[in-house]
Amino acid sequence: MATRYTIGSGFVITALAVTLIALLIPVEKFGTQASASAGPPAAEDDGAGIMSTAYGPLTPADRDFVRKVRLAGLWELPAGRQAQQRGTRATVRTAGEHLVEGHTELDRQVIQVGQALGVDLPNQPSAQQRGWLDQLTRAQGEEYERLFIQLLRRAHGKVFALLAQIRAQTRNSMVRTLATSANATVLDHITVLEDSGLVDFDALNVPDGTPAPSDVRPTK
Repeated sequence: MATRYTIGSGFVITALAVTLIALLIPVEKFGTQASASAGPPAAEDDGAGIMSTAYGPLTPADRDFVRKVRLAGLWELPAGRQAQQRGTRATVRTAGEHLVEGHTELDRQVIQVGQALGVDLPNQPSAQQRGWLDQLTRAQGEEYERLFIQLLRRAHGKVFALLAQIRAQTRNSMVRTLATSANATVLDHITVLEDSGLVDFDALNVPDGTPAPSDVRPTK
C-alpha cells in the first residue's frame, strides 16, 4: 500500500510540475515581449561607462538622453518655423510657435548641460529627421498641415516614456533638471498639436519608420 501510495503521489507531483512549467513559459515570453514593445527606446551606449561629475554620476543613458534632447531641437525648430510661415490654420501656426519657443529654450539648456558635463552634442538632425523635414518641404496645402501635425505628435508621444525613465532613475542633478524641463515642454507641444484637431490617433502606434504623406489620413 505504501509503495502504491508513494508512486501515485509521485505521478501527481510530476503532473503538477509539468502543468506549472507549461503555464509559466508562455506567460514569461509574453511578458518580455510586451515590456519590450511598451517600454522606452533603448539608450545608445557610447562606451564611456559611468563618469563622475560635480553634479553626480553620469551614465551612458544620461548622455544618450542629453543628445536626444539636442537632436529633437535640430529638426523641430525648423519644422516649427516652417509651420508658422506655411500654416493656413491658426491652430497649426500656434503649434509652430510653441515648437519654436519651447525648443529654443530647451536648446539653450541642453547646450549648457552638455558643456558642464562634457557631453559632445550633435550639430545636425539625424537621417530620419532630415527625411521628415524633406517630406514637410514637399507637401502642399492641407496635406502639409496634416503631415506636420502627425509627424510632430508621433515624435513627441514616443519621447514620454524616455523622459519618465530618465527623470526617475538618473542620479545626476543637471540631467534631472533637464528632464523636468523637457517633460513640461513635450506636454505643452502635445497639447497644442492635438488642439489642431488633425491628429490621427489610430496611426500613432504604427511601427517605426518614416510615414509617407499618404499615411496621414483625415480624422473623422
